[in-house]
Amino acid sequence: MSFDDVRFPTAIARGAVGGPERRTDIVTTASGREERNGRWAESRRRYNAGFGLASLNDIEAVVAFFEERRGRLHAFRFKDHADFKSCVPLATPAATDQVIGTGDGVTRVFQLVKRYGTGLRDHARAITAPVTGTVVVAVDGAVQAATVDHLTGVVTLATAPPPGAVVSAGFEFDVPVRFDTDRISISLSQFQAGEIPDIPLVEVKP
Repeated sequence: MSFDDVRFPTAIARGAVGGPERRTDIVTTASGREERNGRWAESRRRYNAGFGLASLNDIEAVVAFFEERRGRLHAFRFKDHADFKSCVPLATPAATDQVIGTGDGVTRVFQLVKRYGTGLRDHARAITAPVTGTVVVAVDGAVQAATVDHLTGVVTLATAPPPGAVVSAGFEFDVPVRFDTDRISISLSQFQAGEIPDIPLVEVKP
């Protein structure tokens, strides 16, 4: 995909609405029972950034950003203010937040992930757009030097962790998204009267 390593205006993103979406097929049998099938292994996030607009200057900023991305053509970073850390939103990321692998004495490369759940059916979400300067990596709780690819979420340790060692990380991250429309329709009179333009965004997978 074509990805611009720039972030959608964060002040506008703060007022956006949205979150994860899944695709489930549900068939009701003649007996009234259900058969359910999850079509997506990964969730996909959708947002409407129109709810974050607070002024005409915000409209101008979004239009400029939209034009530079050529509508749906180029993806970009988006800060989901409800879910942008390896820890809970009001805490500070720590190197032990998320387990990202186990050492084998050879492997030095690990993918950043964030896990959701309580242990019954946890979902591991690959983090592909970590924020520069926020990633800390540890091996068995001790912080280690590592290089980070901020366009893939891949971290490379200086030395391979020993067999059985727990590799963990803490970080902030953005969501790779694109506009889900090639048209933004704005009425200034309606906006001033309180109506919110529709600015749909959808997550893109690498």
